[in-house]
Amino acid sequence: MLNLAQFRLLSFDCYGTLIDWETGILSALRPVLVAHGKTVADSELLRLYSELESDAERGDFRPYREVLQSVVRGLGQRLAFSPTDAEINSLPDSLPNWSPFPDTVAALHKLKARYELAVISNVDDNLFAHTAHRLEVPIDYLITAQQARTYKPSLQMFRLAQQRTGVSPGQWLHIAQSIYHDVIPAKSLGIATVWVNRPSPRPGSGAAKAASAQPDLQVPDLKTLAQLTENREL
Repeated sequence: MLNLAQFRLLSFDCYGTLIDWETGILSALRPVLVAHGKTVADSELLRLYSELESDAERGDFRPYREVLQSVVRGLGQRLAFSPTDAEINSLPDSLPNWSPFPDTVAALHKLKARYELAVISNVDDNLFAHTAHRLEVPIDYLITAQQARTYKPSLQMFRLAQQRTGVSPGQWLHIAQSIYHDVIPAKSLGIATVWVNRPSPRPGSGAAKAASAQPDLQVPDLKTLAQLTENREL
């Protein structure tokens, strides 16, 4: 049983959970591939993205803008084309325009009335600043990869969140689309997790690296989670 009344803080992954990053990613990368005469199915393109992003986030820290630039360069290497400078920048330049899922804003409003809200995101502060306006709901705590100098699934992201919020694992529920980036590390620290398993051309993983774990709760969207909090116990 997951007692939703026990939680003080709800933390969210942002891109893939609150923001429709798959549409954003595909919309940015498709014109690049078309310009070079490349045809790749959406599911395969998301798989390639997940591998290239994960590779770029390892090792010495670099800003997320550079991670996204590296993804475009990596696609060129994998698919045998040479992207232009404009094409390399097109993916990070597109991120401020990525939209929330249709249920995100209403769900956040409902959840904000009951809980403190945090975002724990693999992103740069200045890129998230554009996204924050689209969420329309004030977030109590923001923890980014830029602040932690590392990327999820690093536990440092979650430890920094605990330091900032002062919340104990028993009062903390983490909500995310990615098993790899979020569910596995959060569970390892004793934090309850919700897997938001939205529909995707690449079911189960989307644009994230494939991984397997058992979340405490699975929902198809945030609207469902917000409705469940009205019962407060599952």
